[in-house]
Amino acid sequence: MATERKKILLRLDPAVHDALTRWAGDELRSTNAQIEFLLRRALADAGRMPKDAGRMRRPGRPAKDGEDGGDGTAGTAEGSDEDPAGE
Repeated sequence: MATERKKILLRLDPAVHDALTRWAGDELRSTNAQIEFLLRRALADAGRMPKDAGRMRRPGRPAKDGEDGGDGTAGTAEGSDEDPAGE
């Protein structure tokens, strides 16, 4: 069973939010996923990524319970560019 994801309120300058939204669209991510991607990359670059941090969800709709999409990855970022820590 997946752990519950933390929900936070983030206040951003509107221009920063607009820039993040455009960047996310360019990379086919939601704004939320783009922010998480950038935070994970910053943590990895700084050597501060927790060892127990879960992987980012793969793009697209989540697999139904018990389904893995046929590739055996069950919604993990295995082999994708989504995991900046390379784990």
